[in-house]
Amino acid sequence: MSDTSLCPCGSGKAKADCCGPILDGARQAETAEQLMRARYAAYATDNIDFLYNSSGPQVQAEFDAESSRRWSEGSEWLGMEVLATEAGTAADDEGVVEFVARYRVNKTDFEHHERSLFKRVDGQWKFIDGELVKPKPIVNEQPRPGRNDPCPCGSGKKYKKCCGK
Repeated sequence: MSDTSLCPCGSGKAKADCCGPILDGARQAETAEQLMRARYAAYATDNIDFLYNSSGPQVQAEFDAESSRRWSEGSEWLGMEVLATEAGTAADDEGVVEFVARYRVNKTDFEHHERSLFKRVDGQWKFIDGELVKPKPIVNEQPRPGRNDPCPCGSGKKYKKCCGK
């Protein structure tokens, strides 16, 4: 009987038709995005061996299986959204996947926004490196009040005597 439960990667497909065969080793990821989705599913299903095996040599050299296992098991995985891909198709040897992974630890929700680099190593897609994407700073689009203008806080004082100090 096939597994009809939805894949945790957020594709909307059944796990058996999505990341399941990649996680089980029945087939290789054909694109960087497929490997990224499978890696998220590996965290969601505590498949730490897959995380190690799907990493490039430098990542493997620094891989902390116990720490990864604690994070995987201690988190409730809420979903992943792929925001963008650059290259990483079946015809490419390198690709970038930008994604947001959502998870909960101790009743607190978190978002992990990353741009991940993938390369083919010996014909297989591997995770090479990731860079966190920081939120864009909030920029006040309003013009700054002049020193003698009324203070925008509503105090009735001039800006220079109130918030402009």
